[in-house]
Amino acid sequence: MSTLTFTTARASADPAKTKTRCAIVAVFGNELSATAEALDSAGTLRAALKLGDFKGKPGETHMLPGIGNAERVMLLGCGERAQFNPAVARDAVQGLSTALNACSTTEALLHAADMLGDNVEGAWLLELVARTITVGSYRYTRTLSKPKDPLALKKLAVNPGKGLSSQKAQTALDQGAALGRGINYTRELGNLPGNICTPTYLASEARKLSRGNSKVRTQVLEEKKMRELGMGSLLSVSAGSDEPAKLIVIEYRGGKSGSAPQVLVGKGITFDSGGISIKPGAKMDEMKYDMCGAASVLGTLQAVIDMALPLNVTGIIAAAENMPSGRATKPGDVVKSMSGTTIEILNTDAEGRLVLCDALTFARRLKPAAVIDIATLTGACVVALGSHASAVYANNDALAEQLLQAGTATHDRGWRMPLWEDYRKQLNSNFADLANIGGPEGGSITAACFLAAFAEGYPWAHLDIAGSAWNSAPKGATGRPVAMLTRYLQDRAAG
Repeated sequence: MSTLTFTTARASADPAKTKTRCAIVAVFGNELSATAEALDSAGTLRAALKLGDFKGKPGETHMLPGIGNAERVMLLGCGERAQFNPAVARDAVQGLSTALNACSTTEALLHAADMLGDNVEGAWLLELVARTITVGSYRYTRTLSKPKDPLALKKLAVNPGKGLSSQKAQTALDQGAALGRGINYTRELGNLPGNICTPTYLASEARKLSRGNSKVRTQVLEEKKMRELGMGSLLSVSAGSDEPAKLIVIEYRGGKSGSAPQVLVGKGITFDSGGISIKPGAKMDEMKYDMCGAASVLGTLQAVIDMALPLNVTGIIAAAENMPSGRATKPGDVVKSMSGTTIEILNTDAEGRLVLCDALTFARRLKPAAVIDIATLTGACVVALGSHASAVYANNDALAEQLLQAGTATHDRGWRMPLWEDYRKQLNSNFADLANIGGPEGGSITAACFLAAFAEGYPWAHLDIAGSAWNSAPKGATGRPVAMLTRYLQDRAAG
């Protein structure tokens, strides 16, 4: 885990006199920022621009030998000043993160005041900086004998200028770093192989969140308890595996006692072979990522705990492994869910909805303010939206809009999809109350319609993250939608 820290530098400090191992200054096209001009008494930076090797494009960087009390100076391209906006700022900060990863400096000072203006707000930019650089510091090392070198940078100071108080600046940096750590935690869990990250492992990770924190309580329901509760749908998925299923409940009590919690429900299929409806061999290794919904619940809760948000949040993780064996559920079997609804299992590879439906029924016991489930649910979602947006389904327009706004604010975007009765009819069965698949058309929608049948009586949203939770090239978990979920919860905490 990174030991990277972020601090606020004094706004009144003279950049030419400030001692640092790496001063980072903005350049807009071929125009030096005010801070860069103040630093460039000998004309070194202007001379570098005249050479033409550095164009000042968004995210472009150029390292120069030290000037004054700065051992190095990094030029950070921000594009044309008139066109500098949040989208360009994201490109610039991503370029900064990449450059710092390639640099050996252990400390740096970012002069951020020149990047602020009517289109780019100070707290937003500082949160973006801390989040992006923290996410960029992630290295997967768990199963590598020769992992990549860690990020050399240990401390980044940020000078926000005089437009933002030191307290607000530090809060923005702290929240951005907390979000980045939550995203990285989610990525780490997703990247672990299925022989390490089992349902039992997820339960142990959940318990770690509550250690030493009186505001967090973790409870793990074993299969015996699930049988007593009537969770026949969830248990039908783990029937063919030697790994026991777990229903993990993590309660964060940061709000008023008795206040209705925001509930996050994560699909935790730690490996999905498809069961008896076994998947093709190509890319089956990527089915270790089928627990990324659960990982996002843990990552979001970690961020919420680190931020000490004043609200109540409960995470529910339905964890199981889907494997074929003589005990496995077969196509055509009928099971009874916790709600009493019977389900004809036409395809055992449509298992995520089978664990989630019992978790959604369990969530009703908590008298929630809202419930959001997160799942790598359908390949159809990947076909529909690719990797750029998570699919958003909801039975409540206000909840849907809140999630979409949170996604836009964090660039962890979603796209709303329909939940029409026309699609719901595709789940009709001659032998049970519902079938677990609805045919080849609108697969992501019919899956959401299935879940909607178990989410009546409270505001509910479903995020299908099958396209956004991981990348195939280069392979790795993305940590989405932790940013969207955390911002949604920050907004609810702010009232």
